[in-house]
Formats: sequence, C-alpha cells, structure tokens
Amino acid sequence: MLDQEVRNKILTVQKAEVTEYIIYGKLSQSIKGSHNKSILKRIANDELAHHNFWKQYTGEGASPNKWKVWLYYLIARVFGITFGIKLMEEGEEKAQKTYADIARSVPAALDIAQDENRHERELIGLIDEERLKYIGDIVRGFNVALVELTGLLAGLTLALPKSDLIVLTGLIAGGAMVLSVASTEYLATKISGSVHNPLKALLYGSVANVFTVLFLIFPYFIFANIYLSLGFMILNAIIVIFLFSFYISVAKDISFRRRFLEMVLISLGVAALAFVIGLLARSYLHIEV
Repeated sequence: MLDQEVRNKILTVQKAEVTEYIIYGKLSQSIKGSHNKSILKRIANDELAHHNFWKQYTGEGASPNKWKVWLYYLIARVFGITFGIKLMEEGEEKAQKTYADIARSVPAALDIAQDENRHERELIGLIDEERLKYIGDIVRGFNVALVELTGLLAGLTLALPKSDLIVLTGLIAGGAMVLSVASTEYLATKISGSVHNPLKALLYGSVANVFTVLFLIFPYFIFANIYLSLGFMILNAIIVIFLFSFYISVAKDISFRRRFLEMVLISLGVAALAFVIGLLARSYLHIEV
C-alpha cells in the first residue's frame, strides 16, 4: 500500500510517460525514413512500458497532457525532431526529485529513471536528421548577416540622413551579401569534397541569411527616426542571436551562455565600430546626401 502523496507523484510520472508515448508515436507516424521511424517507435514503446510499470502501483492508467502533445509535436515538426525531443527531455531533469521521493517507497524508481535517461539519450543520438548535418552552413549564414549587416546599418545611420536611403542601401548591400555567401557556400562545399549536397548547403545558408537581413532592416521600414530604428535593429539582432543560440545549445548540446555572449559581443562590437566610422565619415568627408 502507498500513501496518497506517493501515489499522486506516481500518477504524475505516469501522465508524463503516456504523454511522451503519444508524442513519439505521432512523430514516428509522420516522418519519412525507416531508420528514424524505428528509433522513435522504440522510444515510444519504452515510454508505454514505463507507464504500465507504474500502473501496477496505482491501479489505473493516466491520461496524456493533450496540450503538451500538440505543442512538442508542432515544435518537432517545425524546428526538427532532434531539437523538439531534446527540448522535451530537458524537463526530465526536474523529474529526478520526484523519482527520488517515490524511491523511498518504491526502490525500483531510481533504476527506471536512470535506465530511461541513458537509453533514451542513446536512441536520440542515433537519429539521423538532415538539417543538423547542415548546421554549419546555417551558422555561417546567420553569422555573416548579423556581423556584416549590424555594422553596415549602424554605419549608414550616421552617414545617411533618412530611413528610406538606409533601407535602399541596406537592401542592395544585403542582397549582394546573400548572393555572395550563397555562391561561396556552394563552391566551398563542392570543392571540399564534402558529403554534403552543395545545393542544400546553399539553400540552408541562404534561408538563414535572408531571414536575418530582412529582420534587421525591418525597423527602418517602420520608423522615420533613424536613431529609433537603430535601437530596434540592435534589439532585433539580440533576439536573433538569443533564439539561434538557444536552438544550437539544445540541438547540439553546447553551452547556451557562452554561444550567446560570444555572438552578442562580436555583432555589437562591429556595430559600434561601424557607427564610429560613420560618424567620422560624416564629420570629415563633408559629403552631403
């Protein structure tokens, strides 16, 4: 017999297990490729087995968290299976205290928790996802756009007096930058003899580049005050860096803080230097636009 507090904690664990069983099951049905499909089915079956183990103690099955099912299913479909799964599994660390509390009454709880974490991590590591193979191309696309365009727009804000001129110049320079990065990525991938497809490397890098360019220039479309636009452009750059650093830290298991601070310092440092260059150009060259 279990006291009600322990039973409630087991029911919470059961609910989490059956919820993840549904998520992995839905993902396995929706993706192509027998390799990834079989791995997801194996993880789903493990989750169901854990749920059924706990059912011996509670005497009842648990209902899935439907909101969580659709949330993580959507995240995995939009941002990639590996990212979605790892983001979901990060919540497992918070469950360790619950398992420790249950283990006082059911010693097998810790063994199940340890086995689950180890086994799931091994299986997740076997997932073969295309977009993670091209993460280097995506990184370069973001980095080039962030560093070059934040610097360019900061310099133009001091050198040019109107938002429409900055937008025009920024779009021309941004478009040229996208084409330059795309062609360089294609040739570099092709010449290096990499297993990567040059066209896919070009596509992944270009999409990241175009998105970043448009997001950074967007404030200059909205605000007439160029200095207000500059402030929002820098804010947008930080948002892009935050989101991308978070994605990389989860998908590739690297430090979020280090990646985020490094990219912020580089991008804003270049922007500040370009701002000073624009100020000097405006002061000493006496070119009126």
